[in-house]
Amino acid sequence: MHSERTAMTIATLTSKGQVTIPLEIREALNLHPKDKISFTPLPNNTVIMRVKRGSILDLNGILKAPEGVSVSIEDMNPFKDV
Repeated sequence: MHSERTAMTIATLTSKGQVTIPLEIREALNLHPKDKISFTPLPNNTVIMRVKRGSILDLNGILKAPEGVSVSIEDMNPFKDV
């Protein structure tokens, strides 16, 4: 994340419910086309906007078991001896 504070900017809602995120904000957050953004409304009409960079599914397959090593499902169960 960008460490400098960006001055407040204003965007306009279109008739289709779309808003263009101002360039200064896109640059400060390093936003790119197809990035996911979540919006969380608060009771005081403030909205928290968070950039979503990936998902838990992106981690699939990054860890590889050493060759020749296998572990049974039973051995992976942390409660097997309880």
